[in-house]
Amino acid sequence: MSSIILMNDPRVVGIPVRDCGEALVDLRQLPFLDIDDRLADPDGAYAQLREGVAWRLARAARLLPEGLRFLVTEGYRPLALQVQYFEEYAAELRKANPDWSDAYLRQQTSRSLSPPEVGPHVAGAAVDLTLRTATGAELDLGTPVNASPEESDGACYMDSALISPAARRNRRTLTAALETAGLVNYPTEWWHWSYGDRYWALTTEAPAARYGPVSPDA
Repeated sequence: MSSIILMNDPRVVGIPVRDCGEALVDLRQLPFLDIDDRLADPDGAYAQLREGVAWRLARAARLLPEGLRFLVTEGYRPLALQVQYFEEYAAELRKANPDWSDAYLRQQTSRSLSPPEVGPHVAGAAVDLTLRTATGAELDLGTPVNASPEESDGACYMDSALISPAARRNRRTLTAALETAGLVNYPTEWWHWSYGDRYWALTTEAPAARYGPVSPDA
């Protein structure tokens, strides 16, 4: 766990962004994907991704074993909402750990939420998802989507040893399809996958990120 590079790491923050200008597209218009409404917003931002990310996600969906489908819970996240989530989680951690320095608090917050200025969701480059059967039953992947390290005792980490063999197999199935399609995982969250953002660039040794912060009407 200690070797994981977090979103607030200078190696991530320092990646330049050369935005390719792709628009956000609505995942609800694509086949092969199921869109969950647990985090739905009135504008439908949660169901949007940059075109290149959406294309790769659709490809990954076709690579899943027969009878399995992706269930997308969130894609694009407006900057104001990312700021809200980050500050709320930081406040929760501060209350439980009043002796933490500001720098360490930011680091620990970044295990589960990206600093707003580098957030992959804010760039329309990240998707949170899980697996379910064609009949709608969600598979066991060890924790619920968006479970924090505190809530899950660290089982939310992709390589956690605290999950069942069945959950581990399901995570491997998820990973095989998404990695083949070119997405990368944020290793503190088994459900978080991205393409074209700063974390992707660091992981793949790309010279720059393809996507920076974007607004729906850009």
